[in-house]
Amino acid sequence: MPAPSARQITMTAAERRRLKQIAHSHTAAHQLVIRARIVLDAAHGYSNNAIARRHQVSVDTVRLWRGRYDSRKGPASLGDRRRPGRPRQFTPIQIAEVKALACQLPAESGAPLSRWSSSELAREVVTRGLAPAISASSVRRILAEDTLKPWQHQSWIFIRDPAFSVKAARVLELYARHWDGAALGDDEYVISADEKTSTQARCRCHPTLPPGRSRICASTTTTTAAARWPTWPPTMSTTPAFSAAARPRPASCRSWTWSNRS
Repeated sequence: MPAPSARQITMTAAERRRLKQIAHSHTAAHQLVIRARIVLDAAHGYSNNAIARRHQVSVDTVRLWRGRYDSRKGPASLGDRRRPGRPRQFTPIQIAEVKALACQLPAESGAPLSRWSSSELAREVVTRGLAPAISASSVRRILAEDTLKPWQHQSWIFIRDPAFSVKAARVLELYARHWDGAALGDDEYVISADEKTSTQARCRCHPTLPPGRSRICASTTTTTAAARWPTWPPTMSTTPAFSAAARPRPASCRSWTWSNRS
């Protein structure tokens, strides 16, 4: 059976200009740059093997992005597709309930424990009906998101709010881009701000000093040894190494003369 021919790509001048910007970009992702170069070479009529050799990629990679490029979407078709993964087993409300429970003393729940453990927290979550079932590893994974380690602390001073579920639900819905049961639009945004109570404007501990005097660079005031002294022994030449006007003569040094006599 003959091998299928490579897909022919035709693009407009605007598409070609946009792909060239991505192909020569220094800030775009490396994968996106390679994909743009593959599509540009395919539009010029190169074969898959030639494109693979030019960009040092496999032929399957060239065939993939050559076939996936869509002229209607343009460079947006060169991005990674959304990968379907395992659906979340716990809602954001349940995750927040588990974290809030870990921030409580076990004595407040009637548990004869001084510290919470992952297994005890999982058992307490099921007992309270916060989740139908949860494992100790899931509890550790949930607490690791906020670096909560109740089994390494002596006590907790946080008090559980009776209306915690109602208050947390509105905040978590905003993070999930929902408000009053309706999804937010593309032109609606959620802005979260937090005050920095520890960052305060404080007075200076020391008085402000005036700027120091500029210092002259030593290289501008010091002459080199080559400029002060001639080479030794003097060379047999009719042209002196330094002219009388250019050679500095210190007061404590004798003057040197040259002649062509041996």
